[in-house]
Amino acid sequence: MRLRLMSACAVPAMIVALAAPAYAQNSQTQTQTSDDQNEVTDPNDIVVTAQGRAQILSDVPLAISAVSAETLERTGATDIRQLNQVAPSLLVSSTGSEANASARIRGVGTVGDNPGLESSVATFIDGVYRSRTGLGLNDLGEIERVEVLRGPQGTLFGRNASAGLLNIVTKQPQFEFGGMAEATYGNYDYLRFQGAVTGPVTEQLALRLDGLYAKRDGYYKDVNTGYDVNNRDRYLIRAQALYQPNADISVRLIADYSHRKEDCCGAVYATADVSPANRGLITPTSSVATVLTGITGTTFAQYFPAANDGYSRRIAVSPNRSYAGTTKDYGFSGQVDWNLGGVDMTSITAYRKYTSYQAADADYGLADILYFGPDSGREFKTFSQELRFQGKAFGDRLDWLVGGYYAHEDLTTKAQLKFGSQYGRFASCRIVYGSFNPFYSPSQVGCLSPTGVAFLSNPAGPLGAAGAAMVGGLQRLDTVRDVGDDTANFDQTSDNFAFFTHNIIHLTKTIDLTLGLRYTNETKKLGADFRNTNTICPAQQAALLPFMGIPSLAPLAGGIITLSCQGGSSSALNALTLDDERKEDRFTGTAVLSWKPIDDLLIYGSYSRGYKAGGFNLDRSAFKNPSATQPLPIFPISAANAGYYSDVLQFDEETVNAYEIGAKYSTRGFNLNLALFRQEFSNFQLNTFNGTVYLVQNINGCADNLNGGDRDTSAATGACTGKIKPGVVSKGIEIEMGMTPVRDIHANFGMTYADTRYANNLVGSRSGAPLDPALRLLPGDNMSNAPQFVVTSSLAWTPSIGRGLRGLAYIDARLSDDYNTGSDLFPQKEQDSFVVVNGRIGISSENQLWSLEVWGQNLTKANYMQVGFSSPFQAVSTTPTAGYPGGSQIFSSFLSEPRTYGVTLRSRF
Repeated sequence: MRLRLMSACAVPAMIVALAAPAYAQNSQTQTQTSDDQNEVTDPNDIVVTAQGRAQILSDVPLAISAVSAETLERTGATDIRQLNQVAPSLLVSSTGSEANASARIRGVGTVGDNPGLESSVATFIDGVYRSRTGLGLNDLGEIERVEVLRGPQGTLFGRNASAGLLNIVTKQPQFEFGGMAEATYGNYDYLRFQGAVTGPVTEQLALRLDGLYAKRDGYYKDVNTGYDVNNRDRYLIRAQALYQPNADISVRLIADYSHRKEDCCGAVYATADVSPANRGLITPTSSVATVLTGITGTTFAQYFPAANDGYSRRIAVSPNRSYAGTTKDYGFSGQVDWNLGGVDMTSITAYRKYTSYQAADADYGLADILYFGPDSGREFKTFSQELRFQGKAFGDRLDWLVGGYYAHEDLTTKAQLKFGSQYGRFASCRIVYGSFNPFYSPSQVGCLSPTGVAFLSNPAGPLGAAGAAMVGGLQRLDTVRDVGDDTANFDQTSDNFAFFTHNIIHLTKTIDLTLGLRYTNETKKLGADFRNTNTICPAQQAALLPFMGIPSLAPLAGGIITLSCQGGSSSALNALTLDDERKEDRFTGTAVLSWKPIDDLLIYGSYSRGYKAGGFNLDRSAFKNPSATQPLPIFPISAANAGYYSDVLQFDEETVNAYEIGAKYSTRGFNLNLALFRQEFSNFQLNTFNGTVYLVQNINGCADNLNGGDRDTSAATGACTGKIKPGVVSKGIEIEMGMTPVRDIHANFGMTYADTRYANNLVGSRSGAPLDPALRLLPGDNMSNAPQFVVTSSLAWTPSIGRGLRGLAYIDARLSDDYNTGSDLFPQKEQDSFVVVNGRIGISSENQLWSLEVWGQNLTKANYMQVGFSSPFQAVSTTPTAGYPGGSQIFSSFLSEPRTYGVTLRSRF
């Protein structure tokens, strides 16, 4: 694949030297004159606030990409996912719902499916922390810029982050009347309308109002009903007031409300065209396909409509199930900037509420095996207060900043997860088809033919007197339908307060020393209660478990049978109420030494210590006995065992030591930024789905050789008795370049090489406990969603064409190395290298009063997986290749968006 990647690098050479994103080029104001436009501007001349101070980008001694409003508009970015195209170190993806988005920087991030885990990459919008990445996936409206900070953050901004930070700044009110209006139409019946107006009310007060509405058909189609999934139907309203009574005081108030009523998110079975490693897993004669088509009475083509063409995005949804969901996100904030005479004060106060409820056909197939009801979802209520003071001292030799931060968050999750109407029949058929094939009859109770019932129940038969119990167990299993959680509720409150300082000491005229320190205190309280309607599980388990020793049934011991009881999927859970609390505090900090030997060159070296809080696994599927002495991951559900649950639910804080050396060169019309980095993560928080349950586990390394104990299928082997070391290391180099060689031409190039991998000899906690066997492929391998090479580039040409008109020709591209999309690194989830190209051509008046643009995204129809995952409960009975990891499991995938194109009419005034 590496050869293929390098060959692809030569293709977009017409752009600059390759395909690439647009970085921090200076955005020209809409009222710019023709003379101004004739000037060749510095593409790095953009002001950022990454250090809590307004600074030119080239003067900031840390790795940061600043994406201007102009670049966002040209690449077609409407939410933070499209930042991938213009920031090579960033990758944003989403999975089962839009609330599950995950952001990664330098290959490091947190899988977003479990709301109990905070993101390693923090998201701020107008200075206000959004507690999970998915909370920032709304349409953004008009944006001033986006800053992508790489590496640990904590001595600035309100909230700490272990891997990086996205700082999104929206356009604020102006004291001159102006505004914009925009209308877009594209394929999939895409409609988007956006408008904004701003202006003064008095000499001291200015207002701004932004609004947008977007609607689009889904690009997944249910072949049986025509129902489309992954559609768009959303709107945003944002109102702002800027009050400046004098030169010393500025008050900015923001209130916003966004609403989405959409169907998300569909997935296809990942057959060979999606993942070549899946070749042969789904065929008309495979056992799982035979069972699925048998219980639904369908043909192979009807059940797997995209089996030979996954990127046709044809799906078959269980009847009476849907992916319909509603998301609301709203809040208000107030920022006060006050010059107190030698000291500047900044206060940011905010309250936000986010609710997302999403139904889902959770088995992603036509059989009704598993589903989330419409009351499944999550709610966040967050109050935050940040206060900063900064100034200068000792004859301006010290530029100091001190601050404090407090946040209170209430998080509620509701899981209405139930076995579908065909689960019991599917489970019993899987057992019979795999172990008693001659008696297989999908239309019969227990999936046993009358002949099979008579034969197995015969006391003189091969199972003896126990055969009748076996038959009874299969028949009881058949009756498991439309039962499960109604609902499982987790309520978590967290209180976070911190004090931080960030100081720049000017040692000489050309040498600065930056020192930052943060103290963070975090308290989380958990409450949980359960309402489960599955009363059948204990009886069926009692009847079937004695036969787990039969060789033909052994492969199912951790799968379909235990699954029906896994996590206590029975009414016995209703007697269990969890109450738990965890507290932690940490010091983190940074030290940076920077030198400007000449005005155009900055050289720096830094060390940072980062931290992300521990917490609770807010997923009931984690309820299994952690003791290796238990023969199966099931034990009686009772209040007496609540301690086991609490232990399994918790995970520890994540910490990182980061080292970086960098250089920034900036002169008129050209800039070049280089950064070499190494980041060592301890207690890395990993969340993965293994086809049955979600696993949340801390990842560390062991200095001793575990002799393969971390790579086998046993949960009892691989403990570390020696020194614990970091479990994840990310190291590499970043290159960013921007240039304006001649008037009207702007080019940008970016390349990231990040070797982000797990250590050898992994353990599951800092105490040296063995790694979960589901993660046996991790040791020594690259992390998921962490391509080693990413190259981005862009080229924009805006020539004057006479008669007061200006043209636009723009293209950008992102080339990604191959990488694995699954947290467990099963080879069936591997994605080959690919290139995504966006383009735009247009014509406008010189003053931008009107413009007309034709655009396309993913112009080359690049097909790739966002995330591959184990299809819930769907395992085959044979392994295509002996010892092939994951060979007993079939897979599904959340795919990339297809090619889209359209036309936009815009006016700025």
